[in-house]
Amino acid sequence: MNGLSKDSVSYVEIDESGEAQRIDNFLFKNLKGVPKSHVYRILRGGEVRVNKKRINQTYRLKLGDLLRIPPIRVAEKHEPEQAHIPAVEFPIIYEDDALLAVNKPSGVAVHGGSGVSFGVIEQMRRARPQAKFLELVHRLDRETSGVLLLAKKRSALTAMHEIMREGNSDKRYFALVLGQWKNVKQHVKLPLHKFDTPQGEKRVMVREDGQASHTIFTLLKSWPEFSLLEAQLKTGRTHQIRVHLSHLGFPIAGDDKYGDFARNKALMKQGLKRMFLHAHSISFSHPLTGEPMHLVAPLAKELEGFIAKLDAGVGRD
Repeated sequence: MNGLSKDSVSYVEIDESGEAQRIDNFLFKNLKGVPKSHVYRILRGGEVRVNKKRINQTYRLKLGDLLRIPPIRVAEKHEPEQAHIPAVEFPIIYEDDALLAVNKPSGVAVHGGSGVSFGVIEQMRRARPQAKFLELVHRLDRETSGVLLLAKKRSALTAMHEIMREGNSDKRYFALVLGQWKNVKQHVKLPLHKFDTPQGEKRVMVREDGQASHTIFTLLKSWPEFSLLEAQLKTGRTHQIRVHLSHLGFPIAGDDKYGDFARNKALMKQGLKRMFLHAHSISFSHPLTGEPMHLVAPLAKELEGFIAKLDAGVGRD
């Protein structure tokens, strides 16, 4: 769908990558450098036709639609940084015609933006130039490792979003926290409020007027100064696990936003150079076949190594 000519009339037959998209959003994506105002102008003027008929900006494209796009002489914004996106295939956990699950490493953003030139999605697209459609189903924090789902069909993407919105998926994380967690199982329901710091960074805090948030924590193992928890997300708020734990006085080891900064420095000397939060598993019914899915991402070697050090050096409490 890329490479539409702006100097002459273009004809595009809609395939699965464009199916069900609103026509204005389709044009924004495929006419790089063209102002939105200009796109709306050619739509209102009837210069864009679908199957030789005029349509409005809310029209949703169908498979096989023939789209006529008029000549558009607008200076294109060059994006030289695109040439520097490396083609990377991340470790694959599962793949079929509709879905792709990878084990995202810590320190890699899921997408470009906020000072990051590119992320997993841009690198995967560069590695798979033949892919007609590839989009993130959900997100993980940059420093969080583990299961990351991508959709290879728009129908799978919209169905997965519906599954997650309705609470029909089960996401579980492993988190190593500072301190001795007492309860074997604990439901935490604390409302979360997003805000910007004076430096322009996104942060989250517990506040009464925040969004309802629910995490279930299960104690897996403990040592004198640490506890290994499984966190089950019942809602999917930004930084939810990190803020819930920090607010309760059990910050995640290595968390550079909500953690214990002095302890983090000491942990780095002991070999933990990242946040110990790992998206361990996700369960759901396949969006197209209905088959039960349970995808698991093995714990990163550096996290396994730190647990081994705790077992060897401190022993179980």
